Amino acid sequence: MDSARTATASRTPLRALATEAVHAGRDDLARQGLHAPPIDLSTTYPSYDSRGEAARIDAFAATGAEPDGPPVYGRLGNPTVARFETALARLEKTEAAVAFASGMAALTAVLLVRASLGLRHVVAVRPLYGCSDHLLTAGLLGTEVTWTDPAGVADALRPDTGLVLVESPANPTLAEIDLRALAHSCGSVPLLADNTFATPVLQRPAEHGARLVLHSATKYLGGHGDVMAGVVACDEEFAGHLRQVRFATGGVLHPLAGYLLLRGLATLPVRVRAASANAAELARRLAADPRVTRVHYPRIGGAMIAFEVDGDPHGVIEQVRLITPAVSLGSVDTLIQHPASISHRIVGAEDRRGAGVSDRLLRLSVGLEDVEDLWTDLDSALESPVRAAGLY
Repeated sequence: MDSARTATASRTPLRALATEAVHAGRDDLARQGLHAPPIDLSTTYPSYDSRGEAARIDAFAATGAEPDGPPVYGRLGNPTVARFETALARLEKTEAAVAFASGMAALTAVLLVRASLGLRHVVAVRPLYGCSDHLLTAGLLGTEVTWTDPAGVADALRPDTGLVLVESPANPTLAEIDLRALAHSCGSVPLLADNTFATPVLQRPAEHGARLVLHSATKYLGGHGDVMAGVVACDEEFAGHLRQVRFATGGVLHPLAGYLLLRGLATLPVRVRAASANAAELARRLAADPRVTRVHYPRIGGAMIAFEVDGDPHGVIEQVRLITPAVSLGSVDTLIQHPASISHRIVGAEDRRGAGVSDRLLRLSVGLEDVEDLWTDLDSALESPVRAAGLY
């Protein structure tokens, strides 16, 4: 964190989350005579002080700290993206945040940071997002993973364990984990909590002991299905390492995406609470419906529902008309998908089912439509005939 950002942070009063969502990352605009944050699309920046610039680059190479003074190059950082990072860190109550081109790029950077220290072993709890599961299981980054339940984390730790990874509520079953208890079990090993589903509106994992908080910012943080990004909220020491990996690998976030994410944060509390109210009502109706055998809805609330149908889940997807059959989640419109076929298809069938991802499970990302219209669409789709051919 540079001196200007530190000074600003030290003068910022304690504010409610809704206020922070609107103002964080924008505190200096009025003094500049601006209302909307500027978009800086520069990839490089002029400098007539080559000695000073060299010194700043050397300092970054040593610690990963954001360089003081004007920007240097787009891979080192961007002023528009930095505004989003500042805002997200404030919402998650961490010292810093580092943004990437996608959620998977963000997770990859975390794994590379730990692997660079020789800590290639990861302890993980299923279910996770399918591509996160695959990245660990396939060993694409030279990692080795031990899968366990939350109670087994402490026993699974080894001298070369670099990370404990969980997602709560989990994708797609919405299983919840006691993050505070789990952080205690991790000891000195960093706990990474994927907070994509909950967002800082519903929980702040850093307040429960997680050192790293991961978001696929493509989802609720952006909120409109038009930006792809990832971000890790963490302490400044770890942020420095993440910036070094981002610089070396080039997984940078485009400035326009940073602008859209900052704009998305302003309405995040309103969107999450409104969509959560819709989801809670739909979950109630689904739980009472004889065509549905099980409903998964987290105690923490939120806008995600998972439910298992008595008939053919593919038939339900074929029959929706208002609800959009599509991957991803967290947009203003409601999306439905079949995890076993799509988001978790890449996970082995035995592991998938062992984590509670049944073949009859549907995942619903509830949006901001009128709840009666959503129910009318679901009710009609649930009447779809069962295929004699089976699920696949």
